Amino acid sequence: MSEQGDEEREFDLRWAGQAEHKEPSARARMLAARWKENPPGPVPFRPDPGPVAPRRSAWLSTALVFGCVAAVILLLGYMQTRAPY
Repeated sequence: MSEQGDEEREFDLRWAGQAEHKEPSARARMLAARWKENPPGPVPFRPDPGPVAPRRSAWLSTALVFGCVAAVILLLGYMQTRAPY
């Protein structure tokens, strides 16, 4: 088997790009057949967004993290004072 050179391959790509009839992809053929029997309904370009859940404040999350860290520090300090030497 002889390998095609870059020039021959470029010619083949130009020749294929100039084809008068281009066959649609398998997905395009499948959708065309499906839509022939059951056409899709209209879809807005940008649909209205649904209801958005309220976000928690960043300060609330920060306070929760610092509270947990403080609780762990206090718990470790309490356990250390109660430990017998």
